[in-house]
Amino acid sequence: MCGCAKDIAMRITNIYENGDTAFHYDYCEDLKDGRGYTAGIAGFCTGTADAWEVIQEYHKMTGGKDDFSPMDGTLSKLAKSGGASVAGLSDYCEVWEKLGKSDTKFQKAQDAIRDQMYLYPSQKAADKLGLKLDISRAQMYDTGIQHGTGDDRDGLLALIAQTSKSFTADAPGKSPSTLNINGKKVDEIVWLKKFIQVREADLKNPKEKDNQGGNYWAQTTYRTKSFSYMIDQGEFKWSKTVKLLDNDGNPTTVTCGVGVRAKNRRGLDGRPIRRARRLVLAPGPPVSRRMRPPLGGVSSGEL
Repeated sequence: MCGCAKDIAMRITNIYENGDTAFHYDYCEDLKDGRGYTAGIAGFCTGTADAWEVIQEYHKMTGGKDDFSPMDGTLSKLAKSGGASVAGLSDYCEVWEKLGKSDTKFQKAQDAIRDQMYLYPSQKAADKLGLKLDISRAQMYDTGIQHGTGDDRDGLLALIAQTSKSFTADAPGKSPSTLNINGKKVDEIVWLKKFIQVREADLKNPKEKDNQGGNYWAQTTYRTKSFSYMIDQGEFKWSKTVKLLDNDGNPTTVTCGVGVRAKNRRGLDGRPIRRARRLVLAPGPPVSRRMRPPLGGVSSGEL
């Protein structure tokens, strides 16, 4: 994905993750979920190594002398050991929030690590499948963000394999793209519909223990229902706008290059919105994600 298709795909995922279409570079919070501080546009964590990846990327741009430098020793140790500790990081969120709001280098560092860990692996999987439609490639990205791009039983690659395994004969359709799945000719939208069914079943009954806590994943099927709605609307190739469902099931529109930050960033339970979580093994790709309950925040209409 590139251009407006990439921008729209990321803003759609922002709705599912944050309840609005803005990029929250300045977000930082201790969710008390065993992973330390959670921060930035992809919920980078001090206890799962990806936050340290962002900061190292930022150091490359600053020459290693910036507001995070005094915390390097602690962050490096946490990246290796993991865990919930935030000891020695009393200024961490203050620094992250300050830089996230206005430092373009820090924002670019977050973009780079998000792309490296989630966008590129998901699009590599899309390339291998031969996916050509923007909606399909965006579904791979959103799945990678939530489920991880690793090969665990709830991960993107496992869901792709499960989907493709179900096709034992040609499956024609009306989309402009045909895939070669197990030597069979499968319409891309037919394949995508099956993938969404497989993903939704996994959300309701995740296989990995890390993804079963609090029954959170089962409460995030608004993601799959939103993509199913896009299919029904014929939103296969994207240019300037895309129609979808928000997290409350209301029709809305995402516009390329337009981000709206919710004034009331609270979930349906009235508590502050909390970012999605995922387990990351250092070094290496994310293995799985654990989601929060459904979000509210932005009313239906154009986002």
